[in-house]
Amino acid sequence: MRNYLRQRRKWLLLLLCCVLMFGVSFRLYHLPVAAALYPSGLCGALILGWFWVDYRRLREKEQRLSFLASLPDDLPERLGGAPGSLDEAYGEIIENLYRREQSLRQEQLRREADEKDYYTTWVHQIKTPIASMQLMLENEDSALSRKLGEELQRVEQYAQMALSYQRLDSVDTDYVFRSCAIDPLVRAAVRKFAGQFIRKGIRLDYTPIDYQVVTDEKWLSFVVEQLLSNALKYTRQGSVAIYMEQGCLCIRDTGIGIAPEDLPRIFDRGYTGCNGRADKKATGLGLYLCRRICKNLGHGICAESIPGEGTLMRLDLNQAKGPLE
Repeated sequence: MRNYLRQRRKWLLLLLCCVLMFGVSFRLYHLPVAAALYPSGLCGALILGWFWVDYRRLREKEQRLSFLASLPDDLPERLGGAPGSLDEAYGEIIENLYRREQSLRQEQLRREADEKDYYTTWVHQIKTPIASMQLMLENEDSALSRKLGEELQRVEQYAQMALSYQRLDSVDTDYVFRSCAIDPLVRAAVRKFAGQFIRKGIRLDYTPIDYQVVTDEKWLSFVVEQLLSNALKYTRQGSVAIYMEQGCLCIRDTGIGIAPEDLPRIFDRGYTGCNGRADKKATGLGLYLCRRICKNLGHGICAESIPGEGTLMRLDLNQAKGPLE
């Protein structure tokens, strides 16, 4: 109660001043003071009732603050009987909660950094035995060795996908924007999948590309390789065509196509659609990574498809992001 009266002393002082002014006014006009006693008593009772309700409300707040102080969250321990206003108590709670939140955030960032370092190390380590096995298979020329080589290439692609996913939005990601020729970049991706073209008997229709774009060559290569990999994966027979059209790099296949209900969501993380569920090996990360990388590079990406006839992937290179280096 003492703390409450101290906190409300300004209101009490104002009330006292009003009573004095009321009495002085009656005195100056020579009115009987007794006539004012009854209404003054009613007003006093009303004011005392308001102060009582306000005091009960304040007590409930103090009890809640005391409860928060008893929690094992490093909150202040001197809310109940400590002198000071509730504003100071609330401020102390907020300050302690902020410090605790910052501590948890730092711990989370440390764990994420450790996890990223682990996956980065794991990907680099697994590339060594993959490269060794690829070298050993190059000395053999048989249907089995070629098939094993394709599977190793797929393993390497998945490992690179995991590394790219970890580095996607990292501040340490080394985006280097410079003028890049598209033709040698696409030819390198085609050579990487030449074995699959030959084994599956899929024809490549490639139109030489005379186009320059400001981009990060390494990340754009990842996107082109992923799109080309998908085209080969879902094309059982026919052809894959690569050409430029109005500033867009187009990769068209004659594969199984994409269902209309799946088409708006193929770039969502983890979404595999009907084709992915039938394949049972799709992760739903490939096209998601392509879209995120294209966004970081300042390029656009979209898809057109007719089920049973094929798919057209458009990589819009008209816009570029970042300074020229």
